[in-house]
Amino acid sequence: MNYTLNQLQIFLKIVQTQSVTKAAEELHLTQPAVSIQLKNFQEQFDIPLTEVIGRKIYITAFGREVAESVENILEQVQAINFKTMAYRGQLSGRLTISTVSTGKYILPYFLSSFLTMHPGIELMMDVTNKNKVVDSLNSNKVDFALVSVLPKTIQTDQLNIFQNKLFFVGKTKIHLEKEQSLKDFFKNLPLIYREQGSGTRKIMENFIERNDIRVTKKMELTSNEAVKQAILAGFGYSIMPLIGIKRELLNNELHIIPLPGLPIISTWQLIWLKGKRHGPISLSLIKHIEKEKEKIVNEVFSWHENY
Repeated sequence: MNYTLNQLQIFLKIVQTQSVTKAAEELHLTQPAVSIQLKNFQEQFDIPLTEVIGRKIYITAFGREVAESVENILEQVQAINFKTMAYRGQLSGRLTISTVSTGKYILPYFLSSFLTMHPGIELMMDVTNKNKVVDSLNSNKVDFALVSVLPKTIQTDQLNIFQNKLFFVGKTKIHLEKEQSLKDFFKNLPLIYREQGSGTRKIMENFIERNDIRVTKKMELTSNEAVKQAILAGFGYSIMPLIGIKRELLNNELHIIPLPGLPIISTWQLIWLKGKRHGPISLSLIKHIEKEKEKIVNEVFSWHENY
């Protein structure tokens, strides 16, 4: 046996994605390069690791057993790398963060310089809806979570980052007439919702309930990006976080529709379980964000104050 770490990484990614093409994309390699490494790896075994039926690749039972061993090997290699960096006095290990979907427009800017300073840290970031974020935090599967509304079901400590603003937006400019009620304004107006469990959906539902609005036309989508594309396609209107629609507003592709009670303002917060005993990486991240957040907000998100 004379396989390389590169071959192990490529094979494991093929198993995880069930596709040579997807594995190549995730590894930032060409498809032929991945296929060649898979072939070279396979040649070291006299039992098939994969089989192709039609045009789809399948992992054999033997291939899955090999993949389990490969995963263990790569974890041990990673542990060796972490230990080497620790002996050099460098922060090393894994940092896990779960964020609500809109947080993907924010969190990378607060992590970028930190990860550059500490190359031995491996970031695992899960982008999902609020319910799943809270579940991950509550089960202690992640070090931190990024939310704009604090969960009520668990006790947390938090670090405020900056404001989150939500506006009613659409592709077409419409406005509330002077004598028109919100009920009449929303009558027959197609609305686009996030899925159940989304914090943005909850905010939108609270606004509609608070104003006793009857919704007759409704669409539900599973991400803010999908909602934005649906609005751009002319399917309807929605309440959306400002942070995710900067380019579309500047290009006049989307328009903020002024309504009483909007914008709804909350605060982006990095949160963790109350009483959590932080390791060196987590403590360093908190200190880094406390020190750098004002500078980052001024450099990256100053446009936010214009709305």
